[in-house]
Amino acid sequence: MDNADAPRPADRGARAFLADQLRNIAPVFTLLVLALFFSFASPTFLTVANGMNILSQVSITGIIAVGLTFVILTAEIDLSVAAVANAIGILVAYFTLQPDYVNLANIPLNGVIAVVLTLLGAFAFGCLTAFGVTRIGIPSFIMTLAVMQIANGVSALLVRGQIAYSFPDVVTYLGSGSIFGVRWSIIVCVFFLCAAHFVLTYTRFGRYVYMVGGNREAAEYSGVNVKAIIAAVMIISAMCSGIAGMLGVAYYGSAQQNQFDTYLLDAIAAVVVGGTSLFGGRGGIGNTIVGLLVLGVLNNGLDHIQIDSFLKILIRGLILLLALIVNVYAQVLRESGPRTD
Repeated sequence: MDNADAPRPADRGARAFLADQLRNIAPVFTLLVLALFFSFASPTFLTVANGMNILSQVSITGIIAVGLTFVILTAEIDLSVAAVANAIGILVAYFTLQPDYVNLANIPLNGVIAVVLTLLGAFAFGCLTAFGVTRIGIPSFIMTLAVMQIANGVSALLVRGQIAYSFPDVVTYLGSGSIFGVRWSIIVCVFFLCAAHFVLTYTRFGRYVYMVGGNREAAEYSGVNVKAIIAAVMIISAMCSGIAGMLGVAYYGSAQQNQFDTYLLDAIAAVVVGGTSLFGGRGGIGNTIVGLLVLGVLNNGLDHIQIDSFLKILIRGLILLLALIVNVYAQVLRESGPRTD
């Protein structure tokens, strides 16, 4: 029987390439289309000053997204990132003595000590999540929902309706200061992105993260301590959220309850829109960078054309939905595509 209808090797190769690269191609194409559209729609969009503004706007989200990238690569999720960032931002203010807002011990603390104590708080949130997921066996979706509520409760308990305006000097400088016209928050974000890329690409731990997300059973058979890797990425996520929270309150100039609520969707969107697989094992920091730029260009561009704020929220939701569809379709295409070996 003539097998004329069978896919040719070239067709199989093209299909395999599309399945493998769809997550990477779609967000880059989206970024280019958005940049071109807003460049024509607004004469002030394509300027150096506005480019720096976009980077500044996504810097805090970027730090949170770094930790979330580790989590999603292992096929887990962390819904507590924004709440932890909010709680840690408030906590660093709580450890900073002010006339109308005293810290826990009611004594002034050295700025470095306040930062260290606050980071220990972020580490504690990460350990709590890791313990629930790896030791008790609670699914990360449910466990991080619980931690989100705990973090929100900590925030409410600490602020009690107040707003804090003073922070350690090092936090204020890194969150709101600049050097040679570049905000320190951008530099910190770039540092985190580069460090995370190095870890995921060139270290054994990074390879284990991809192995756990790609095939958990195979990782276990290979001798990888899967629970330790999952616990580690949960702690990394909490620490990134904590640092973002400290810089974020300095960036905004105040610490108050529910200040970081929008960052959960933004951070998840940055990772998913960039092309990191929700099913784990595929993607990385490069994808997250593209996702951050897509969100930054979209939000900034919509502000330039003075679109209705409610319509802006709708458009962001549609962009995220489209990214999710591409993400799932790429996974289906990859699993159902013909083998090339």
